Amino acid sequence: MVESQPVVVRASDLVGCRFKLRQRAAHPEVPPHPETVARQPQVEAARAAVMAQLPVKRAVGDGRRKAFVRVDLDPDAGEEATREALARRAHLITGARLSGVVAGVAAEVRIDVLVRADDGYLPIMISNHRVARPHPDAELEMVATNRLGLGKPLTVHARARHHTIDGYRLALAELLLRQHGVATGRGGLIGQDRSRAYLGDVTRFIEPLTDALAQPVPTEPKRLKQCATCRFWDLCRPRLEELDDISLVFPGGTGDAWRERGYPTVQSLIDAHLGEPSALARAWRAGVPVLRRPASAGGAGPVPRADVEIDIDLEAYLDQGAYLWGAFDGELYHAFVTWEEVGGDAEEANFAAFWNWLMEVRAEAHAAGKTFRAYCFAAGGENYWLKRSAKRFDSVSAAEVQAFISSDEWVDVFALAKRRLVGTDGLGLKVLGPAAGFTWRDEELDGEGSVALRRLAREGDERARDALLRYNEDDCRATRAVRDFLTAGAPGVPDLEAFL
Repeated sequence: MVESQPVVVRASDLVGCRFKLRQRAAHPEVPPHPETVARQPQVEAARAAVMAQLPVKRAVGDGRRKAFVRVDLDPDAGEEATREALARRAHLITGARLSGVVAGVAAEVRIDVLVRADDGYLPIMISNHRVARPHPDAELEMVATNRLGLGKPLTVHARARHHTIDGYRLALAELLLRQHGVATGRGGLIGQDRSRAYLGDVTRFIEPLTDALAQPVPTEPKRLKQCATCRFWDLCRPRLEELDDISLVFPGGTGDAWRERGYPTVQSLIDAHLGEPSALARAWRAGVPVLRRPASAGGAGPVPRADVEIDIDLEAYLDQGAYLWGAFDGELYHAFVTWEEVGGDAEEANFAAFWNWLMEVRAEAHAAGKTFRAYCFAAGGENYWLKRSAKRFDSVSAAEVQAFISSDEWVDVFALAKRRLVGTDGLGLKVLGPAAGFTWRDEELDGEGSVALRRLAREGDERARDALLRYNEDDCRATRAVRDFLTAGAPGVPDLEAFL
């Protein structure tokens, strides 16, 4: 890393944009992005759910006369409070904070839970990721959250799911615990299932962490997909425009590939006359978001249509389950929704109601001698939850689901769009919808925002429920609008050849 480290590094600083380190040091006054603020209650709710389950005393069978010490540190408490709790050899320490020099870099870490073991302390981090999945051929050690500091690990059939930031957090905790002589080489994660802490070796994350720490902090910004929700974007964008940086058109690794080929600026790529990439750069410069591919590139051919058409969009809560299946039949929006906890009977009944309705509409169309098709935008999400829901719940046949999504009656509108169009900022629904003349009633709401609304909806907030239904309905209607737009030949969209 460069000799002068801008600020103390946290694990989150090592994922995604590294330039934010410099911006955070130079502009600490810039407030968090609204999406970050909206996400905070979800983070706090996860932490509160875990803290409420952690033991406060020994249970029957634990030898209740033996002392059990739990220390809950104030989030604003300094590191000295953590050192004092370690010195007391508390069985559980929550809200710990440690800092020090790691691989030559000033770093700090907040540890959600420290659990005393015979040879030191295990850091336990709370994550909103799914950190493990059941698997018949894999084994993981697990301790119930309400037995941390009391119970011994159990071996369960599950496979860990790795997320870079979680690994960095655990590795940083391990290295800083070593500086206090209380590291064990082990740690754990509590993911979306707040009742379980999965344990394992955390030393395997140390080399990736130190490699990340060794990377120099960039001296100039670079656009990434995450920039849209970064609090420093309004500071970085003028500088990128001044530099005419290639990442303005091709963010992240794609831009790096062009930079390495000798095209660091938008203008240099335009001047290179390299076909579609240069045309995209020229279109971006002209403020044109979408171009029409030539027929020779696969843009010809009719858009699959049917006598009976249904546009579908789902909403899932994190990786826990799908709570809303929306469908638009060309006239009416049909919402299959549960505001109950996902993962149980309520989600199963809701999914079965949606699936049975869809299959009934299909059967009625066939009986009347009509063709039928159902559409979604970018089938990856819908396919995942259709198959996973059928696998989890016995009320819908997994074979029937697989047969349907493999048929020509299930159409991915995004795949159709990619063959016909190319965009200077991708071809997402929020790009193509406006090109097709569609406007969302809640333009600022997106998938991240819907997660925060789901929490409020679970608490009975009617406005949050209405907003989620409106958001889902608009996505269904936007999918229909894009289909009609593609069927009409994408009117108003310039040909790519015009920008070559």
